[in-house]
Amino acid sequence: MLRIHFTGVDLARVRMAGRPDALWETILSFHRLRDRRDARLFGEWRTEARGRLNGETRTLGMLIPARGYFPDFLTPVEGQYGWDVALDALRGIRPERLRRELVLLAGGSGAGPGAGGGPGAGAGSPVAPRLREFMDGGTKHLPRLLGELRAYHRAAVEPYWTHIQAQIEAERAARGRALLDGGADELLASLPPMLRWRAPVLECDYPVDRDVRLRGRGLLLQPSFFCRRTAVTLHDPELPPVLVYPAASHLASAPAGGEAARTVHVEEQRQRTLGKLVGHTRSVVLRAIGDGATTSELARRAGVSLASASQHACVMREAGLVTTLRHGNAVLHTVTPLGAALLKGGAVAS
Repeated sequence: MLRIHFTGVDLARVRMAGRPDALWETILSFHRLRDRRDARLFGEWRTEARGRLNGETRTLGMLIPARGYFPDFLTPVEGQYGWDVALDALRGIRPERLRRELVLLAGGSGAGPGAGGGPGAGAGSPVAPRLREFMDGGTKHLPRLLGELRAYHRAAVEPYWTHIQAQIEAERAARGRALLDGGADELLASLPPMLRWRAPVLECDYPVDRDVRLRGRGLLLQPSFFCRRTAVTLHDPELPPVLVYPAASHLASAPAGGEAARTVHVEEQRQRTLGKLVGHTRSVVLRAIGDGATTSELARRAGVSLASASQHACVMREAGLVTTLRHGNAVLHTVTPLGAALLKGGAVAS
């Protein structure tokens, strides 16, 4: 179990990430690619991603074991600002830090995910010679790592980025509502079931027993589409504290087969459904969702009946303009990036 200890200052400094983190999603998706579980959610995505992967991933496989520690330098805090910024930060890693974390990987830290879950690549492992070469080469092997990361990201993450963004936006809306309703206490208490707020400690399901003391630094909550089952944090306690956790998966908008996959057939279906949106009422309903609304709030804001609000939300969800997330006994509708783009262009007005 992971226990994160808060002070009053830390509670005031809890914050939600503003967007998906490009490197966390990429690294965690690499775990999902090799994991056979969650076939309903990731099966179609795995098939498509593997079909696009024509390049080398041996360096990624060496640095990201199926279980156990993986180096903190792979997920710099700059990942929250976008892919290019994240790669620039990774390119600038100090040689002494690179070696220190690779030594930790070679020895097996048992540090838990993110810092992995369970032992890392032990010294007697088949990957040890390649890891030794990487370790002894300082930063000269970074271009190879960056090349593999770029190729993998293009094949496995980038084609689904709009969908990932929509899920994270829905999660942010739900947590933001909890924060407005009851402050940081309510926000932490509203997190998914693998995270339990027992003030002043946040308990998290975790492969190893570990305590993290925030000491007034606050905590960045980073929801992730590819994070599953347990939360993930950094191994080094001196780095800015971040908790990566699974975005809520009980989405009313989930497609029946392969939630992450966005195939050509889905896009064609969306284009057909978009035709249903032409008209003043749905334009009003879409705008009324704003930063998030339950069906009751949506009906009240748009001046339509509850049944009508529900029907319009359903059509827009099928069109990819809205994501719906269960929030307690209600459902919370949020606008996806596609819906926001449509609103900015005024394309739904009649």
